Amino acid sequence: MLFGLLLTIALIIAIGLLSGRKAKDAATFTTGGGKASGWVVCGTIMGTIVSGQSTVGTAQLAFHFGISAWWFTIGAALGCLALALIYTKPLRSSGCVTLMEVISREYGRKTEIVGSVLCLIGIFISIIAQIIASSALLTSLIPMSYLVAAFVAIALMMVYVVFGGLWGAGWGGIVKMGLLYVSSIVAGLFVWKSAQGWDGLTASIASLQGRGLPVEADNYSNFLARGPLKDIGSCLSLILGVLATQTYAQGIWAGRSNGAARRGSLLCAFLIPPIGAACTLVGMYMRSHYITSAELLQLQAVGASVPEGMGVIETSVQAFPAFITNHLPGFFGGMVLGTLFITIVGGGSGLVLGAATIIGRDVLGQLREWARRRRPDASSPVTLKMLRLIIVAILLTGVAVSLLVQSTFINDLGFLSLGLRATAVLVPLSGALFLPGRIKPRYALASLIAGTLTLLAAQMLHLPADPVYWGMGVGMVVSLLGWQKRQ
Repeated sequence: MLFGLLLTIALIIAIGLLSGRKAKDAATFTTGGGKASGWVVCGTIMGTIVSGQSTVGTAQLAFHFGISAWWFTIGAALGCLALALIYTKPLRSSGCVTLMEVISREYGRKTEIVGSVLCLIGIFISIIAQIIASSALLTSLIPMSYLVAAFVAIALMMVYVVFGGLWGAGWGGIVKMGLLYVSSIVAGLFVWKSAQGWDGLTASIASLQGRGLPVEADNYSNFLARGPLKDIGSCLSLILGVLATQTYAQGIWAGRSNGAARRGSLLCAFLIPPIGAACTLVGMYMRSHYITSAELLQLQAVGASVPEGMGVIETSVQAFPAFITNHLPGFFGGMVLGTLFITIVGGGSGLVLGAATIIGRDVLGQLREWARRRRPDASSPVTLKMLRLIIVAILLTGVAVSLLVQSTFINDLGFLSLGLRATAVLVPLSGALFLPGRIKPRYALASLIAGTLTLLAAQMLHLPADPVYWGMGVGMVVSLLGWQKRQ
């Protein structure tokens, strides 16, 4: 198993390093020079969006809630569909390199800076989720502390993207996508056969009800197990968040033509849902065969016995890694583990690339412009070096923060992250692309601040409905208050 794991990781790293030869300046590093085919666009987007949240996080959520865990990848696919059909042409016609640059041209520098900071917070939360997921995988395979596993994960993220930039993320995403599809299909077929279909799987979960475990069997077959507003709201967070994320826009800008960019995003919309379905089945299968260490302690505390034939995993975040190590054959299991690990690493790398681009061009670029009255030369070696140093700083900070939130549901972090990006970016971005001259700049700035603060308040106060409804609603209302005749 270890040989298969190392072989797969080495393959992806080699692709990142070789493709990195094309990243000679900041332009090719961040957008591939606008020469990517539809498949490279697909690899760039899918290599980031199908990450720890779509795999390990989906299996973790399915372990607790069943089929409703599929909403994450359904939402991601619908977001890619909207990106292809609605946003590709206007984004590419803008001539910009970042989403906040689009906003800045319409609403000014203040809106760009504030939006950049708020968007970065959302992306950073998702980076933390990737660090947690990759560390959980490593600790389930090799005896090591969480901190050591986290540093190993970010070291590989650095190699994956620091040297390759968008080309490393794109070509690595293509190879990873193929490996992940094979892995997901095999895992899903194994579960389907072992559990004797859907009825057998749900029946084995139902047999655990009333035995001292937090299992409500009916929920596992319910697409809205966490409530309609929660699950549909989570899906909406994904759709809107995809449209408001720098990394996915970079994939669109990287396309050599509008058609190539659109095809790449449409491929993602078609290819993502089956992976989520397979990961959901794995999570449910693990629920029917394993309990967590915390559940074991609860059973022992009340003198209850462990259901016959049940194994024990440390936490539910290890559901997918434990499935691979305990139920798939050696060499192939190692390849699946390697694919899963590099999936998480690649997803984190793509997000870090987007965050570094925002910091380098939007935040630091504007600060330097204010100081020198001009933007730095985007093609200078200094700027490329700066982007790489920013990536390292982001990942090190991510490890520190992940130590504080490592027990959180990975997909809950993902939903919050995408919701934050949507409220901070999507309303002013859509106004700039589709309604130029219609919204007063100060109202655009107020909308992204008010929307983000409302989303965070709804999250902390546990208001009814998903926080994204509140945040987007307030942002849209504030923007409409600033409606004016076209200038």
